[in-house]
Amino acid sequence: MKLAPSSSTCGTEHFQSHWQTRSFTMKRPKLKKASKRLSCSKRYKIQKKVREHNRKLRKDAKKKGVGKRVKKDPGVPNSAPFKEEVLREAEQRRLQIEEEKERKRQAKKEERAQKRQKEREAASKDTEPRVKKARQDEAGKQSGKQSALDKNSKQYLCSELNKVIDASDVVIEVLDARDPLGCRCPQVEEAVLQREGNKKLLLVLSKIDLVPKENVQKWMQCLQQEFPVVAFKASTQIKDRTMQAKKSRIVASNEVLDRSRAAACFGNTSLSELLSSYTATIQKETPLRVGLVGFPNVGKSSLINSMKGILACNAGVKRGITKSMQEVHILKNVKLIDSPGIVASPSNPPASMALRSLQVDEGQESVLEAVRTLLKQCDHSQLMLQYNVPNFRNSFEFLTMLAKKRGYLQKGGVPNTEQAATAFLADWTGAKLSYHCKAPQNHSLPSYMSDAVVAEMQNGWDLNTLKTANEETLKGIKFPNEASSISFTSKGPTAGLLSVSDISEEKPVAAAAEKEAEQNDENNEPHQSAEEAIETEAPEEPQKAPLTKKPAHVQFQSVPIDINLSAATTDDAYDFNTDFK
Repeated sequence: MKLAPSSSTCGTEHFQSHWQTRSFTMKRPKLKKASKRLSCSKRYKIQKKVREHNRKLRKDAKKKGVGKRVKKDPGVPNSAPFKEEVLREAEQRRLQIEEEKERKRQAKKEERAQKRQKEREAASKDTEPRVKKARQDEAGKQSGKQSALDKNSKQYLCSELNKVIDASDVVIEVLDARDPLGCRCPQVEEAVLQREGNKKLLLVLSKIDLVPKENVQKWMQCLQQEFPVVAFKASTQIKDRTMQAKKSRIVASNEVLDRSRAAACFGNTSLSELLSSYTATIQKETPLRVGLVGFPNVGKSSLINSMKGILACNAGVKRGITKSMQEVHILKNVKLIDSPGIVASPSNPPASMALRSLQVDEGQESVLEAVRTLLKQCDHSQLMLQYNVPNFRNSFEFLTMLAKKRGYLQKGGVPNTEQAATAFLADWTGAKLSYHCKAPQNHSLPSYMSDAVVAEMQNGWDLNTLKTANEETLKGIKFPNEASSISFTSKGPTAGLLSVSDISEEKPVAAAAEKEAEQNDENNEPHQSAEEAIETEAPEEPQKAPLTKKPAHVQFQSVPIDINLSAATTDDAYDFNTDFK
């Protein structure tokens, strides 16, 4: 007997079919299809689940506000008169209501924004102290004084350098072993010798691992005739100021690893022993103050970090990182003073300015011009082997090939020559590229020095111990081969500035030097351009008749040319009748 369908079981067809397929999966043998009969408990259970499900749907619809079905607008009947006018008025009224709502919404937004702005201003006025306001007002009045104290100005750098020289008992001039003569500054050396207090001058030859060993030995023999010289190789892997990498740990690691690696430091022991012995000789109660001077990127800050064993001073490939003097305690009775780089005089040759000055970093000189100047001082074959590039005719072609090799490309695959020039200049000023200058064979003392001054500068130092320590330092370093090092032509000592007033006196000399350098560059240009070659190689035709016009003007006379079309070959000739008929 089948049950009559009721309202409660109208939505249960899906659930019943589900339960039937689960409970009666097999047909009885005499019936064609399975029975749909259910037990009462199962049917009541299905009905209960359906009621709960419907109740849940109604509850969710009530929360969303769509419980009641919105009555459909019957609209205007077709039989009503003026139906189009009524619909048009209704549409206009609807648009007006929407515009009014949008206007109110924008007004509320603006009101909230103004309220937040007022609250923010009130909070800033309450939190800002009155002392800070007064300080800002005073700073605005004294803007002219603050511009004079700019740390990037030459006046500030010169004043800091003079402070270091005045505060030091011993002045160490750091020289790049790749060009020691070009790193010497006669003005600074003369100022140290003329200052009161019997200041001692010491030379430190840094970056010796980038120069052939024979070249280092020759330069040490040459420089030792004037001042004591210390061979030094700084560590370039001290990265953190708070790291606990002491000198003992570095030495212990060097016993296992290769001593020529960047983490190793050579010459720090000999320099510390030399300063300690000098302190004991003079019997000074206060710590010995040792100032480090030199041009940018010669290794002053790296020397202090290697002596200290931690990153005490900021150092990097970028020139001019150190802006002011900084004192660092190395030993109990020795204190090192870091100084900014010496400001190079504008009267120096272009090659010296490209390596020693900050004109490129300050934007006064282009990087391309600095690279062009350096390339003229080197052998092209050695540069080709060092950078693994083919033969080049000028600096632009060299930078183009270097940019392609290193992947310095712009949009569309165009070589970025400026980036390549910056990388090339960083190789020359940083501790990466190996190049060397020949030491002079006939040495002569500068004008500001004499034999008595040399004897006084070498007095008080343990020179025998220093010589032995330098030999031990040279034994532990792996030097590059002379064939793999680029030979560079040094331009001699680089003039420096101790005061900004010296710049005005040097300006006319600088202009003359620049003109002379440009003339020399033009005369020494190895390859000419195509137009220049055509002008120089073209033979001069004899004058057939004197010119009546001014000699400054050139007259071109048209020459009739007989073109025989029949003599032209069929491969080269073009038949216009094929396309233009």
